[in-house]
Amino acid sequence: VQLQASGGGLVQAGGSLRLSCAASGGTFSMYGMGWFRQGPGKEREYVAAISWSGTSEDYSDSVKGRFTISRDNIKKKVFLQMNSLKPEDTAVYYCAAGPTPLAITPKLYEYWGQGTLVTVSS
Repeated sequence: VQLQASGGGLVQAGGSLRLSCAASGGTFSMYGMGWFRQGPGKEREYVAAISWSGTSEDYSDSVKGRFTISRDNIKKKVFLQMNSLKPEDTAVYYCAAGPTPLAITPKLYEYWGQGTLVTVSS
C-alpha cells in the first residue's frame, strides 16, 4: 500500500485545514487508518485513528473535539479535518495504514505516507 498525504500549509491560530491521504495498491477497506504528527524536536505522536469501515474513531486528548477523522473506502482516502488550530498543532502530519483498527501505537502500522507540513501561526 502506498500512501500520499496532502493538504498541509500555513494557517493562523483558530483556523482550519483538511488533510487528505490517498492510498493505492492493496485493499484499502481492510486497513485501519491513523494520523500521527511530529513537531519540531518532538517524537512522533498519535493523533487519530479510524476503523476499517469508518464506524469507529479515536482521538488523542490533545485534539479531541477539534479534529475529525473520516474515510472514503470507494475513493481510497482518509481525511483529517482540523478546526480551531493552535500553534502547538504545528507538525509534520503522517497518515498510516495497518491491520489493527484504532491502533494508537506507530509500530502497529505497516505503511506510512511521506508527511505533510502544517504550520499554525499565533
